[in-house]
Amino acid sequence: MSFSDTHRLFSSRSAPLSGVGSILQRLHLDGPLLGALLMVSAFGLVVLYSAVAQNMDLWIQQCIRLTVAIGAMVIVAQLPPDFLRRWTPWGYLAGLILLIMVLVSGEVGQGAKRWLDIGIRFQPSEVMKLAVPMMAAWYLHDRQLPPKFFDLVVIGVSIVVPTVLIARQPDLGTSILIAMSGVIVIILAGLSIRVMVLLALSSIPGAYLLWQFMQDYQKQRVLTLLDPNSDPLGAGYNIIQSKIAIGSGGLFGKGWTNGSQAQLEFLPERDTDFIFAVMGEELGLLGVLTLLGLYLFIVGRGLFIATQARDTFSRLLAGSISLTFFVYVFVNTAMVTGLVPVVGVPLPLVSFGGTSMVTLMAGFGILMSIHRHRKLLPH
Repeated sequence: MSFSDTHRLFSSRSAPLSGVGSILQRLHLDGPLLGALLMVSAFGLVVLYSAVAQNMDLWIQQCIRLTVAIGAMVIVAQLPPDFLRRWTPWGYLAGLILLIMVLVSGEVGQGAKRWLDIGIRFQPSEVMKLAVPMMAAWYLHDRQLPPKFFDLVVIGVSIVVPTVLIARQPDLGTSILIAMSGVIVIILAGLSIRVMVLLALSSIPGAYLLWQFMQDYQKQRVLTLLDPNSDPLGAGYNIIQSKIAIGSGGLFGKGWTNGSQAQLEFLPERDTDFIFAVMGEELGLLGVLTLLGLYLFIVGRGLFIATQARDTFSRLLAGSISLTFFVYVFVNTAMVTGLVPVVGVPLPLVSFGGTSMVTLMAGFGILMSIHRHRKLLPH
């Protein structure tokens, strides 16, 4: 496929819209991106129905959460990028205050203090998935690119502070993903290869310091990655069962709701972190490739929107949201196949959950706002 063919695939420019297209335009929604998101969400509901053992209460609860998430996306899409940029510092500051409140008076669940209950129960760390890249893009908006050393230090501090607060909850997976979302903004700002190599080398002592602050169970997850069979009934159990489930699915799978590893409850966390293994067992390689194809289209569409953005803030933010979404997908799929340690990262728009889905959809609402509010570019 040539570059021009790829460009046409993701740009999807067409004649003046009418009907549904006109409605989407008035709502500032991007048709191709919305369609792909709805297909992934529908795919996820099908898989989740099996993963929760046909529990209609949980399935309906997920449908309600998805509806709320789509509503959040539509609302955010109405906000112009200029408005988002002006309010970014205040949103970032509010996120930091919420993280501090979690450490002081948050609710404990499954050995971690990650939740606040202020009428609704939610994870403030999810807010930072958007606040951190927005803050980095806001800071670089009217500054020289590539960023100078001082600017890198300032952005680095704005990334490290929430990352450390979240790691202390402890929530290693989310803290790493949030740090990545900010780093992606820095990379998109035009760092030279030499600077990126130096940053990569500096991450080595950083990894050592991170190891010192990790909980014992987190260290065990890393060590288990190297040899899962060293503790097959303990630390290695999750990944061993996940590999069995995915491998037994073959090309076409065992059939929807017929996966033995999932239905007989050998597979842990099958409705959240390991739902990809349920899909691999029941829908096989073809089902997995279908979902991954939809994910790649979403990322490609997001990157196209980034190239069409009208200013630095919009361009860096759109690129970060798109590539961070790719990182979410990669980490989860690599986690359940034994390529990276188990860090508790859900599969986007498929795993059971509420706050994470709302945050993701709000991010895509930002993408749609950037695309629909851009200045008209010459064809």
